[in-house]
Amino acid sequence: MSLKQLRIATRKSPLALWQAEFVRDRLLDLCPDLDVQLIKISTQGDRILDRPLSTIGGKGLFIKELEQKLIDNTADIAVHSMKDVTIDMLPGMALPVILKREDPRDVLIANDFTSLDDLPAGACVGTSSLRRQSQLAARRPDLQIKTLRGNVGTRLKKLDAGDYDAIVLAAAGMARLKLQSRIRQYLEPDIMLPAIGQGAIGIETRANDQAVIECLQALDDSETRVQLLAERAFSRRLYGSCKLPIAAYAELTGDALKLSGLVASVDGRKVIADHIDGTREQAEATGLALAERLLKRGADKILREVLYE
Repeated sequence: MSLKQLRIATRKSPLALWQAEFVRDRLLDLCPDLDVQLIKISTQGDRILDRPLSTIGGKGLFIKELEQKLIDNTADIAVHSMKDVTIDMLPGMALPVILKREDPRDVLIANDFTSLDDLPAGACVGTSSLRRQSQLAARRPDLQIKTLRGNVGTRLKKLDAGDYDAIVLAAAGMARLKLQSRIRQYLEPDIMLPAIGQGAIGIETRANDQAVIECLQALDDSETRVQLLAERAFSRRLYGSCKLPIAAYAELTGDALKLSGLVASVDGRKVIADHIDGTREQAEATGLALAERLLKRGADKILREVLYE
């Protein structure tokens, strides 16, 4: 391989650094002589913590500065949580690698309660996600749901300080930071459908940087790529972003694909959910078909209400 140096753009949060270091270590396993450098960046999404993410521009705020490093040619790749990657990528950018997915589920973290059903009426639950908020409200309308921003450590400190009775986070992040002991309940998809791409790490490059793409190719996981192709097609048809309470999760067994999707109002009073079967080769078409089903059942009205309320 002719590539001798690789610069990785990453956010500075502990979880983002874990992901970037994981990619670096995998690359060094393949190419021990490669000089890999981490370019650490504080993104706008990391800096603005006093407002809900959905009101300040969405999850795209976590990747814009990283993409700018690629545009400026001051980094060669950017490592992202796939649930943060917007559906429409910038011109000239590519996503040649999606690594094998970690556990896609959400988890409940609490100090005094063992499960979502164990929480008393009026308990305060923290989350920054409209997707989680809508599903929590649908299942437990008696709970108080309050915005919670910051990295995993910050959120845990706020829980421990008594600001919340429980918080909801991603299982993958807790596992990567070796914090599984804090988990009280894994929320199965029939309780809380995951975010599009949750648990997967993606690597973004310049589309014309063939040497870098060839260097990375061995890290790509074909099964996870198929899952995300279906989930992201579903989201794209529903104008998906973190500003909208949309969820989808694709399961792949051999060539058989099962995609579950959901659209809900933020208050949880309206929930439209369904699933559809397809095949590995039909992943994108399956995602679009499920979105059409939900649109015919009124998902577009819910989404318009959320967008323009």
